[in-house]
Amino acid sequence: MSRVELIFKNIGVSAIMLSSCMTSATAQTIYKPPKSHNPQALTNIKPQKLQPNILITQSQSELNQEQSRISSQQQINKSRSLEISQATETDQIDQAPEPNEAIESEADKLKEPEPASEFERLEQDPNRLNLPSLPEEVEININEPLTLEQALALSIRNNKDLETARLNLVRSQNSLQEARAAKYPTLGFQTRYQNSNSAASQRQRDIARSTNPRRVEDFDTVPSTIIDDGSENLFDGTLSLNYNVYTGGRRGADISRAKKTVELNELTVEQITEQALFEAARDYYELQNSNAQVDIAAAAVEDAQQTLRDAQLLEQAGLGTRFDVLRAEVELANADQGLTIANANQSTARRQLAETLSLGQQVNLETADEIQEAGVWDQSLEETIILAYDNRAELAQLLVRREINEQQRRINISAIKPQINLFANYEFLEILDDRANFADGYAVGAQLQWSIFDGGTALARSRQSETDKLIDQTTFANQRNQVRLEVEQAYFSLQANKENIATSEKAVEQAEESLRLARLRFQAGVGTQTAVIQSQTELTTARGNRLDAIINYNQSLNQLFRAVNGLAALNQNLQNLNQ
Repeated sequence: MSRVELIFKNIGVSAIMLSSCMTSATAQTIYKPPKSHNPQALTNIKPQKLQPNILITQSQSELNQEQSRISSQQQINKSRSLEISQATETDQIDQAPEPNEAIESEADKLKEPEPASEFERLEQDPNRLNLPSLPEEVEININEPLTLEQALALSIRNNKDLETARLNLVRSQNSLQEARAAKYPTLGFQTRYQNSNSAASQRQRDIARSTNPRRVEDFDTVPSTIIDDGSENLFDGTLSLNYNVYTGGRRGADISRAKKTVELNELTVEQITEQALFEAARDYYELQNSNAQVDIAAAAVEDAQQTLRDAQLLEQAGLGTRFDVLRAEVELANADQGLTIANANQSTARRQLAETLSLGQQVNLETADEIQEAGVWDQSLEETIILAYDNRAELAQLLVRREINEQQRRINISAIKPQINLFANYEFLEILDDRANFADGYAVGAQLQWSIFDGGTALARSRQSETDKLIDQTTFANQRNQVRLEVEQAYFSLQANKENIATSEKAVEQAEESLRLARLRFQAGVGTQTAVIQSQTELTTARGNRLDAIINYNQSLNQLFRAVNGLAALNQNLQNLNQ
C-alpha cells in the first residue's frame, strides 16, 4: 500500500454515528398510556427496534471500576462495623438495652433497603421549593447516557403538567361522588343539654316566697327545680329525614355534568401525555443531531488539517506556493469556528433535554441510541387523517365541553321549576327534676317551592350556556381543520425526508470519491488547492444533508404520531421491543 493511499485511509471519515454507550437497564413501565379512541387503527405502525451501540467509552469503564471499588469498600466497612458491634456487646453487657429495644434494633438492621429507582441519580431534589444558593449545587457532575425509550419514560414520570392533570382528575372524581350523593335522602340528628338560671325564673321564685309564708316547695304549681335554686336542666333532641323528590332536573344534570368533567380530565391527561412524549422525542432527536454535527465539524477540521499539511509539504518541495498555505490556514480556521459553534449547540441541546425531562440540577445527558430511521409509516394520507380524527384528544375534549355546557343549561333553567321535598322529623323534650313526664312528637309532610318569576335570571343564564355550546361547535370545526393541517404537514415532510435519505447517501459517496481524486491530483501537482477545498466543502455539506435527512425524518415521524395521538402506543411498542 502506497503512502498516499495509507494517508487517505487514515483520514477517511466513516458515516456519523453516536459513540455514547447505552445503559444496561431498560426503562421500567412507569405509566400505562391511555387507550386511544380507536386502538385497532394503530396496529399497522411499525417502529424499528433500536440497537445499542457496542462501543463502551473509557469514562464509562472508569465509572464501573469506581462503582466496584466503592462496593468493595462498603463491604469492608460493614464487616468492620459488625466486629466493633460484637466487641461493644461483650465489653458493655451492663449497659445493654432492654430486650424489646434490642429486638427492634436488630429488626431495623435486617430490614431490606428499598429498591433504588433506575433514575435515582437523575432525580431532582424532593423539596420542590428548594432554590440552589451555592455554585456547587448547580455544577454539572453527572453524565448519563440515555436511550429514547428511557427518555420517554422519564417524560411521563417527571412532567409537572401531567402531574397536575392527574390531580385534577382525582378532584373531578371526588366531585362526581359528591353529585351522586344527592340521589339519597339525608338523615340528621341534633340534641341539646342546657342548664339555665334565668332572671324570669328567679323573679317567679321571689314572688312565690313573698306571697305565701309557707315553704314554696309545697306548692304543686311551682316546679321544684325553680323553687329550690332557680335553675333549669333541659335535654331535648330532633331526628330529621329529608329527601328531594323533584328538583326540576337539577340533580340529574349535576351528575351528568360531573361525569363529563371526569371524562374531560381523562382526555386532558391523555393530551398532556402525548405532548410530553412528543417534546421528549423531539429534544432527544435534537441532541442526536447536535452530537452528529459536532462529529461532522470535527471531521471537517481533520480534512482542513490534512489539506494544510499537503500544502506545506508541496511548498517545502517547491511545488506549491505560500498563497496555497494561507488559503489552507483560513479554511482550517473556518472549520475550527464551525466546531466551536457545534459544541455550543450540543451543550444547549443537552440542557434542553434535561429541562424537558425535569431532571436534577447537576445532570448532563448523552444519547445512547444510534442515528437511524425510527420507524415506517405505511398508511395513506387519507387513512392517516381519519385516524387522527378518531384519536385526537383535543377533538374529543370539545365535544365533551359541549355536553357540559348542555348540562349547565339544564341546571340554570331548573331554578324556575318547582322543587318538591319530603320530610319527617321526630323530637323529644325532657326537663330534669320537674314533675312533668317525658314529651315527644313528630312531623311528616311535603314541601313545594317554586320560584315563579325571578326577573329573567334563569333564562338569561340558560341562553349563556346555549351560546357556549355554539362556541364549542365553532372551535371544534377550527380544531378539526388544524388537525388535518398538522397531519398533512407531517406526512408530506416524512415522505420528502424519506426520499432525501436515499439521495443524501449517494451524495456522500460521490463527495468522498471527489475529495479523494482532488487530493490525488493536488499531490501529483496537476490539480489546484481550490478544487480540494471545494471538494471538502461539498463533502461536509453532503454529510450534513444526510444527517439532516435522517433527523428530519424522525422528527416528521414524531410529529405524525403526535398528530394521530399515537405516541403513547409507540412508547409501549418500544418498551415491548426492547424487553
